[in-house]
Amino acid sequence: KQAVPEVGILTDVALDPYTAHGHDGLVDDAGYVLNDATVEVLVGQSLNQAAAGADIIAPSDMMDGRIGTIRDALEAAGHINVQIMAYAAKYASAFYGPFRDAVGSRGLLKGDKKTYQMDHANADEALREVAMDLAEGADSVMVKPGLPYLDIIRQVKDAFGVPVFAYQVSGEYAMIEAAAAAGAGDRDALVLETLTAFRRAGCSGVLTYHAVHAARLLGA
Repeated sequence: KQAVPEVGILTDVALDPYTAHGHDGLVDDAGYVLNDATVEVLVGQSLNQAAAGADIIAPSDMMDGRIGTIRDALEAAGHINVQIMAYAAKYASAFYGPFRDAVGSRGLLKGDKKTYQMDHANADEALREVAMDLAEGADSVMVKPGLPYLDIIRQVKDAFGVPVFAYQVSGEYAMIEAAAAAGAGDRDALVLETLTAFRRAGCSGVLTYHAVHAARLLGA
């Protein structure tokens, strides 16, 4: 931020890259995720990131009530212009596999994340979660993964009219790379077609592992 102050910086707020058990929160001796205790840690993480120069804080943990608590803490600390991008509809998905392999958490994860991430068969819950996060002070929302949930993106955009982002996750990236490597599809065309699908569904932006490649294709 000091070197390139005009660049907007978005930072992830979550604990799963740092926990020995692979969960997005603190857990007790019985293995239950402790929602409120986790939120306290996420607040500290958010304040540190804001103080370091983050323009947008993006809590990806899916703990209940964390958006409002983080918003209040940012305001109290004077970070009134720091935005919050809420991972409001983050599904318990099989598409996260390559990422978990990359950070070494797949073998560490005890159980699954279905108690705090969303059921992939449930569309109505996404709208409820988005409504709550916006009421708590979120400026924009994220749907994750992206391509399997284009219907959710469209519903959220139509219902709320706020900036909606999609996360083209590691499994989606791997599918394109595997298809291209096998000669089953043209990599450039697959990248642009999937990104266009997100835009068509209502996304204001897309987080993707193909970002640099897509920028080159688009001449950015």
